[in-house]
Formats: sequence, C-alpha cells, structure tokens
Amino acid sequence: MWRCNPAAMNGMMSRVRSHWPLSRRALAAALIAGAGLLAGCSGGSTISDHLPTALGGLPEGTPQRPTTASAYPAVHDMPPARPTSVLSDAEQTKLESDLVAARTRAAEAAKAAAAADKP
Repeated sequence: MWRCNPAAMNGMMSRVRSHWPLSRRALAAALIAGAGLLAGCSGGSTISDHLPTALGGLPEGTPQRPTTASAYPAVHDMPPARPTSVLSDAEQTKLESDLVAARTRAAEAAKAAAAADKP
C-alpha cells in the first residue's frame, strides 16, 4: 500500500508555491502593458501617428487629424412632410402604362442594334 511521506509533500508544495509570485508578476506586467496600450489609443492622437512609416505609422504627406471632433448626424430627427400627395388610381395607371411603353421601346431598340451588328 502506498503511504504519504510528509517530508516529500512539503518539498513539492514549496515548489508549487514558488511559482505563484512569478505568475502574479506576469499577470501584473500584462495588466500594466494592457493599460498602457489602452491609454495610448485614447485622446486626440494614436500611437501610429508617432511611429515611422516602416514600423506601420502613417505614410508621408498624410493630412493632420482634425483637432475637434465632427458632429454626429441627427439620425433620430424625423424628415419633413412630403409636399406631394399619393397618386390617384388614374395617375398610377397612366404611369404604369408609360413605363411599359418605355420598356418595350428599349427592348425593340436593343433588338435593332443587335440585328445591325450581325454581319
């Protein structure tokens, strides 16, 4: 039967515990680096504004960023009322017949152009 040796367990536990400070330091370093990256992206300029072009910065001749933010469009404002009313039945029928006539004229013109192109 297997027996637990407390002396051996203490040695194993001390090895496991020695990794905790390293991982906490690594976590702290990652958090600080992430906070630095986030802080670099905020404000009026970005990190890429200050990097050379070879390292992924803005190309030469790029215009400067605007100093003030542009206003957002008023997307929730309702458009003004339309000045014209809905078509009557007679106007709708006339418009549909005009569109059908224009479509048939265009089809006939395309057939005539295709016939003229044939040798």
